[in-house]
Amino acid sequence: MKKNLFKGALASTVIVSLLSFTNVNAQESKVEVKDSNIEWEGEKVTGSHEGTIDLKDGYFIMENDELKGGEFVMDMTSITVTDLEGEDKGKLEGHLKSDDFFGVNNHPTAKLVITSVAKKSNGTYGVVADLTIKEKTNSITFDLDMDNNSASTELTIDRSKYDVRYGSGSFFDNLGDKTIYDNFELDVELKF
Repeated sequence: MKKNLFKGALASTVIVSLLSFTNVNAQESKVEVKDSNIEWEGEKVTGSHEGTIDLKDGYFIMENDELKGGEFVMDMTSITVTDLEGEDKGKLEGHLKSDDFFGVNNHPTAKLVITSVAKKSNGTYGVVADLTIKEKTNSITFDLDMDNNSASTELTIDRSKYDVRYGSGSFFDNLGDKTIYDNFELDVELKF
């Protein structure tokens, strides 16, 4: 009986000790999706296109006003083209949503999870994150600028790492002026 009391007391002490080291200052700062903006730009040999993608959900993990992590979900079904109008706009949006590109029927969201953060200067963080598109996850790095309740960054994404192959010179030969470059840019402005 004394052994069981001792084990119970020891277990309670360990749990209390672990809880005392858990930082209660860490908190989630929810992103205001309606006030946030994600713009994309993709280039091909003969020009470029641009548009937007909506943020579905997201939050930063903050501790003592310092960035510690975060997670963000993009609504891939919301891809729009802003540099075209009419039929051309509709065709390109449909193509981007098709299996040739992002396959939004089977992959309606993309996710970015911050895995590591290092403060570089006042308000600027070096970030390592896992980006998942079409169920393929790869690590990316970028700088994130934070000021009060806003954050901004520019990301360069290599679509070939996410099985987005259409028109890619990395997968197809002799595309000539039909080649679409693998890298596309995201310009991200978040409010929280």
